[in-house]
Amino acid sequence: MLLKDNIPVSYVFGKIRKEIAVLTIYSIAVYAAHTYYGFPGVSIPIAVPAILGTIISLLLAFRSNQAYDRWWEARTLWGAIVNDSRSFARQVLSFIDNSYDEENKHAMKERLIKRQIAWCYSLSQQLRGQNAHQSLKNYISEEENSALKKLKNVPLALMEQHANDLRLLLRMNWINEYQQVAMDETLTRFSNAMGGCERIKNTVFPATYSVYIHFLVILFVMLLPFGLIESFGVFQVPLVVAISSSFFLIEKMAIHLQDPFENKPTDTPTTTISRKIEEDLRELLKDEYARDVEVPSASSRKQVMFYIL
Repeated sequence: MLLKDNIPVSYVFGKIRKEIAVLTIYSIAVYAAHTYYGFPGVSIPIAVPAILGTIISLLLAFRSNQAYDRWWEARTLWGAIVNDSRSFARQVLSFIDNSYDEENKHAMKERLIKRQIAWCYSLSQQLRGQNAHQSLKNYISEEENSALKKLKNVPLALMEQHANDLRLLLRMNWINEYQQVAMDETLTRFSNAMGGCERIKNTVFPATYSVYIHFLVILFVMLLPFGLIESFGVFQVPLVVAISSSFFLIEKMAIHLQDPFENKPTDTPTTTISRKIEEDLRELLKDEYARDVEVPSASSRKQVMFYIL
């Protein structure tokens, strides 16, 4: 993901450097043929490329909007993952009471919250075609990690482990039925977000649409020097390069935005979002430990309630 406000010019035009080089040579060849090699009739009315350019502009605008919608939907889904991860951690910390068996309940809270962090990283890596197992060992136990190595869909397996722990919490009476339903609804939202991301990842943008637009752009830039040669002479070379570059850049932008999970600079920043989720959840877990240390005794709580009354 591009995180800097000032994007280097070399990065922008590096995407179309081959097209710029070919266009420069082509425009110079058209100018030389028109001026030096006895082809004064090498020209066409400027209205021809102008009409074609207008049509291409409409098509590129439509494609750019569709590509941005895919990118924005991916970002919206990951925004929902951030909110639901915080909600899930809050539910874990507040629903599981530490009135007794404090040590084991702390271990369960930490296991659930760290597994949620692992889920975010594994989903990010799986969407980008990377190894979804590589960061699990830092957040889950060795036994659970070994069991997950046999599975392909790691995020789905982690959600299943969440569900198993919720069922265990209910059986041990560490949470009640209403709390279990609320936490299970949060897991359902995680599954829905994961399904939405997989839908974007696996739904290919129509190839024929891309090919047709690219063909029209090529036709436009080939006709453009013939339309400008009479009016601008040698200055048509930089004009052709500048005008054509804008069309190529818009086309490249749409191509990059339409696939937000391909590990490119224009991707949805899933790794950065996962790190932010980890920071927030670890901070919540740390605050929970601090509050448990400072919990007053039963007698002092009664004394405080006496003064309040």
